[in-house]
Amino acid sequence: RRKGHSHFPPSAPFPVFQIRQGPVRPPPSARLPHCFPLQQPAFRSRELPVPNFPRGGVPPPRYQAGMDTVEKIVEDFASDLAMSAFSSGMRLRDMIRAIRSCKTAAEERAVVRRECAAIRAAISENDQGLRHRNMAKLMFVHMLGYPTHFGQMECLKLIADAGFPEKRVGYLGLMLLLDERQEVLMLVTNSLKQDLNHSNQFIVGLALCALGNICSAEMARDLAPEVERLMRSRDVNTKKKAALCSIRIVRKVPDLAENFMALATSLLKEKHHGVLISAIQLCTELCKASKDALEYLRKNCIEGLVRILRDVSNSSYAPEYDVSGISDPFLHIRVLKLMRVLGHGDADCSEYMNDILAQVATKTESNKNAGNAILYECAQTIMGIEATSGLRVLAINILGRFLSNRDNNIRYVALNMLMRAITVDAQAVQRHRATILECVKDADASIRKRALELVFLLVNDTNAKPLTKELVDYLRVADPDFKGDLTAKICSILEKFSQDKLWYLDQMFKVLSQAGSHVKDDVWHALIVVLSNASELQGYSVRSLYTALQVYGEQGSLVRVAVWCIGEYGEMLVNNVGMLEGEETITVTESDAVDAVEVALNRYSADMTTRAMCLVALLKLSSRFPSTSERIKLIVGQNKDNIVLELQQRSIEFSSIIQRHQSIRSSLLERMPVLDEASYLVKRAAITQATISADKLAPPVNPGGLKLPNGVPKPTAAPLADLLDLGSDGAPATTVTSTTATAPNDFLQDLLGIGGANSSVAGVSSSANTDILMDLLSIGTSPSQNGLPAQDTKPVPVVPEVIDLLGSLSSSTSASDVKPTPVVPQAMDLLDGLSSSTSISGLENTALPSITAFQSATLKVTFDFKKQPGNPRESTIHATFTNLTSSPFTDFIFQAAVPKFIQLRLDPASGNTVPASGNGSVTQGLNITNNQHGQKPLAMRIRLSYKVNGEDRLEQGQISNFPSGL
Repeated sequence: RRKGHSHFPPSAPFPVFQIRQGPVRPPPSARLPHCFPLQQPAFRSRELPVPNFPRGGVPPPRYQAGMDTVEKIVEDFASDLAMSAFSSGMRLRDMIRAIRSCKTAAEERAVVRRECAAIRAAISENDQGLRHRNMAKLMFVHMLGYPTHFGQMECLKLIADAGFPEKRVGYLGLMLLLDERQEVLMLVTNSLKQDLNHSNQFIVGLALCALGNICSAEMARDLAPEVERLMRSRDVNTKKKAALCSIRIVRKVPDLAENFMALATSLLKEKHHGVLISAIQLCTELCKASKDALEYLRKNCIEGLVRILRDVSNSSYAPEYDVSGISDPFLHIRVLKLMRVLGHGDADCSEYMNDILAQVATKTESNKNAGNAILYECAQTIMGIEATSGLRVLAINILGRFLSNRDNNIRYVALNMLMRAITVDAQAVQRHRATILECVKDADASIRKRALELVFLLVNDTNAKPLTKELVDYLRVADPDFKGDLTAKICSILEKFSQDKLWYLDQMFKVLSQAGSHVKDDVWHALIVVLSNASELQGYSVRSLYTALQVYGEQGSLVRVAVWCIGEYGEMLVNNVGMLEGEETITVTESDAVDAVEVALNRYSADMTTRAMCLVALLKLSSRFPSTSERIKLIVGQNKDNIVLELQQRSIEFSSIIQRHQSIRSSLLERMPVLDEASYLVKRAAITQATISADKLAPPVNPGGLKLPNGVPKPTAAPLADLLDLGSDGAPATTVTSTTATAPNDFLQDLLGIGGANSSVAGVSSSANTDILMDLLSIGTSPSQNGLPAQDTKPVPVVPEVIDLLGSLSSSTSASDVKPTPVVPQAMDLLDGLSSSTSISGLENTALPSITAFQSATLKVTFDFKKQPGNPRESTIHATFTNLTSSPFTDFIFQAAVPKFIQLRLDPASGNTVPASGNGSVTQGLNITNNQHGQKPLAMRIRLSYKVNGEDRLEQGQISNFPSGL
């Protein structure tokens, strides 16, 4: 009975029973951390009376409550006794409770700061009794992420202590608070050496555990002899820990591998599975560290490994090693991994393993997860060594069975393994093609993507058509998130394995109908190139696309291809030209064709590319179907007030062509010339390779990294020499040059029908590597690229009257006589009476004109020039960057490089965000000094990097069309 407690009446008679009591705080020698068993103090007993209750000894309720209170007092006292080692100051449990109860980070830091200050005070006072508790608290503080370097020396003091409990806490703190880079670690080498030679096996185990975790190269060289000696110990736990410690030593100092080769081989003869697993792991590490060790183990370990695998496979039930009815699957897997390392590239070793691998593959049960793990590792080993063809088929069949498993993880690893196995035995993998195709339709997204990649690898010339049919059929019901990947793979298969153009076109039309919104631009560009070359299939194609357009009008890429075909081959659609055998005849009137384009124009009001293609198609239909010219003029004229300048300009110019230039309309709107398919494929491959190279060379993007403004030097993604490669003919970058276009296939001459083959068109800026289709469609091109003077292409205010930019040149007017004329609110017709004899060779101004330095499908760069008076070497360039897409460019950075004889200085840009759709621009100044002015012209390579919807983009080009005089 404690003082102050009187739960029982003092006069009641009590029988005798004992209550254990002890001191509230044991002496310092008994203070140990709470994780170690405490010494039992000397207990005293006191006899207390227990009342004699009548009626069979059942106490009344009052006495029962008193007994419950006594039991609670005893439990509280025992709890106090168990934590008596921490009774001085805040206990570890109390500190954890205080930290976890903090509601803010500031409160937590205050608690930690207070406890760290108390620990520092205890360290400075050299309080021996609190050292265990302080180290335990420091380890917890360290796990929270706070600095604990001031407690490192306490770890060393505890390790140097003679007792096992002190060493245990000291080594634990050593492994947590220090690493191999700490110089303090060198001070513990002597203590480790002493403990490795200690007579107590538990202290030896502590030293081996610490050495295996934080061993540095210097410590490995100093303590390797002790570890070698302990590997010959009789105690199995010591052997196991010594083998694991030697793995760390071999990793730190590969030169010491030869010291452990014979010891590792001898450990393979042990019976204890823990020692065997450690020895096998050591052998695996030796094979990675030294070729000599690999050859030594091939000669001396194969027989032992086969014996171990046979024994563990045929062993009877052992409770200590059994996992779901499988005897020690961990040892199975370790042995199989080492066999794979030893048998790789060695036919003799592989032949010795074949029998045991076949036994494991056939006898292991596959209805348990442990058995599946062994079978998977066995299949990996078979595919990794020089196994026989029959054994490889067995391994692939195991993986094929995995594909039918209900566990998603098993199916995923099987697909991964089959992707590697296809390079070894593709024919065996082909047998499981049907199962793999079913995995493409799986509900799990990861399995679908992996199975699709495997199907793509399985495609060859013989099975391309049936596999493509399966994938196209599944495209109809595929999830929207998966359609993008599936469409890309189908298009790649069609382009790679299409021997028949009709089959290619049919399948592409199906893909466009089912998932046209997921088709990339380069795919439908390539399709248009194929259509322009397949003259015998153009009628069939335009009819098929028209039919698909009526049903699947929401698919963007289908609409673009169909509109282009209707504009080019509209008369074939109406007159059913080029009918194929078995093709059904459809009735389409001229008005129906115009209706289809008009519907597409109205539906895709936000897509500038589609609307621009629709306007071009309508213009061409006005020539092919003269009866619909008035209706088409009204449709085209609806875009004269469009907020997009590109569409507004097209509408005004096309209306002028329809209304006022009947004489040249037919020649102006002839069919596009046949595109060179081979050249397009070569350029497309070059652009793709450049994109891949740019992605590889692009620096990693850190979300929290420093963003530098334009004009500030920034590390480039590629070497500067690459940017300065001004003479590279094969550069994938867009190259803008000033050339004299005399080729018979000049685009401007073909389009306008002027000049013939001998006409000279000077000053035409052409983009050599810009997408061909975009050039032909004139989507996003500037007037300067169509032969008009650059100084006349500056933005002008829109006036109420119609400005006809194509009407002021008469048949008798020479382009050399045209002078810049201020814009006045009256009609101007620059093409009024333009004939085929008109020459446009003299549109240059003597002043320094502006140039389009760079233009792609997404970005336009314009340079304006200004010479420094009195210094012909110095020039100032005003660069304007315009976004041609519907998404803004962020983190925009412009870089430029010039030859050594030119000095370049970049001024900061006006901003790093380029607004979408040309609604604003970013400007930047460049100051150039040409030290060889008059001898060598100015040349420059530029690189533009930006982000679109968080995705990094990189474009680069070479500029050599600078005006003379720079």
